[in-house]
Amino acid sequence: MYAGRYLESHPDRAAFIMASTGEVVTYREYEGRANQLAHLLRRYGLERLDHYAVFMENNNRYLEACGAGIRSGLYYTCVNSYLTADEVAYIISNSESKILITSRAKQDVALEAVKSCPNIVATLVIDGHELDAAASQVDGDVVDYAQAIAAHPTEPIPDQRLGTAMLYSSGTTGRPKGIVRPLPDQPPEEDLPLFGFLSALWQYREDMIYLSPAPLYHSAPQAAVSLTISIGGTVIIMERFDPVEYLRLIETYSVSHSQLVPTMFSRMLKLPEADRNRFDLSSLEIAIHAAAPCPVQVKEAMIDWWGPIIHEYYGATEGLGFTACNTEEWMSHKGTVGKVILGDLHILDDEMNPTPPGEPGTIWFKTASDFSYFNDPDKTAEASSSDGEMTTVGDVGYVDEDNFLYLTDRKTFMIISGGVNIYPQETENLLITHQKVADAAVIGVPNADLGEEVKAIVQVLDGIEANDELTEELLDFCREHLARQKVPRSIDYKDELPRLPTGKLYKRLLRDEYWGEGVNKIV
Repeated sequence: MYAGRYLESHPDRAAFIMASTGEVVTYREYEGRANQLAHLLRRYGLERLDHYAVFMENNNRYLEACGAGIRSGLYYTCVNSYLTADEVAYIISNSESKILITSRAKQDVALEAVKSCPNIVATLVIDGHELDAAASQVDGDVVDYAQAIAAHPTEPIPDQRLGTAMLYSSGTTGRPKGIVRPLPDQPPEEDLPLFGFLSALWQYREDMIYLSPAPLYHSAPQAAVSLTISIGGTVIIMERFDPVEYLRLIETYSVSHSQLVPTMFSRMLKLPEADRNRFDLSSLEIAIHAAAPCPVQVKEAMIDWWGPIIHEYYGATEGLGFTACNTEEWMSHKGTVGKVILGDLHILDDEMNPTPPGEPGTIWFKTASDFSYFNDPDKTAEASSSDGEMTTVGDVGYVDEDNFLYLTDRKTFMIISGGVNIYPQETENLLITHQKVADAAVIGVPNADLGEEVKAIVQVLDGIEANDELTEELLDFCREHLARQKVPRSIDYKDELPRLPTGKLYKRLLRDEYWGEGVNKIV
């Protein structure tokens, strides 16, 4: 999100517009604010390759909070805005962040997290509230963001260098892992090679209008928004997704590009016909989707509605490899996530032997770009083949005779609900501690809107009645201790859960009751 190259050509063009308020922030204003924050980060002692964290909802300061790192040679970590204080504290500490940028809406959670993060030297709060009292509860400075940057110049820092995001991806044990890549020592106006690759693939251009409907802490919106501003376009930032509002914004701003997740498709398709047809969508040129499997019937309906402008891709945050397909390719290979266009794909069985076309196996890539899990060599090694040449995130799939990739399952039973990755172990571990629960399993089950939803299957202690009252008690227990997306949407009960003699929970038996015997278990 470095836009200094456009200050002479179009300083008054909108860099971004907030959807709910219509607030316009120009390239001149955006660059000035990002530069002010960069000066402040230097004042607090952050030097090239240091780390800071951003924990807040979509707002009018989010992009500059990231952009300051891009011009300061820093790694910035965007934290899921729905996490609990303990979860936020873990990421702050693990990432070795020295500064936390948060908002009034997330202030209470953020300051609770910072209490256990002695490495934080300052917490910057956008529209901070009662900060004097809050500051007495934590170590380090707690200051209002706008006041803090106002004391600094809008010109660039003298030692500008390229920085980048270090985002987190949950591991097989449920603990998040920081994904760090080598950062070349170069000026911020020299983009990383991946930016040029994506720009060409999705036909980005200087006068494009990009509509961003997703949380900015996700890797995909981060990349898309950063690319748009880097190329000189305008971003429309939705504070939260609403299907009618999304369609209205396309018409209002003549949106040309957007990226969504399949649950957004589903919600728009369920709108009344009058709402679906009341807006002019003819400006839309490219609609990209990823992050979760898209049911074939949903994508077919979207293509019927929007035409052949829908592109799909598959790629992990780790950047191991990348597959993509346009509408025409997908229509001739329905269900595919595309052909490999970055990296070297291998589908291997449990003995690391290649599987024939059509036969599922674990997806491995000879990586397109170097990466490691920050401060976690063991997890890096676990994701790598014995010779160190290939890596995996545990997804399972197959390729057809034309080398198109299809996803069929997840080796670790990760749940993807509305584009969000959810690992069930934490929820299981919590439920088992409840005084009325003998055993518990948490799985993903079909949901036409979200792709999957979180379901708990519980074995109660002898003498306990499994009824609606108990269900509400258990759900309240989960809500008290877990981030929202990890709380089950429903609970079923069984007399006994299927555990092997070793104690391992045999989840496939549970999942098959809900998913049936189809080849594809994730749509």
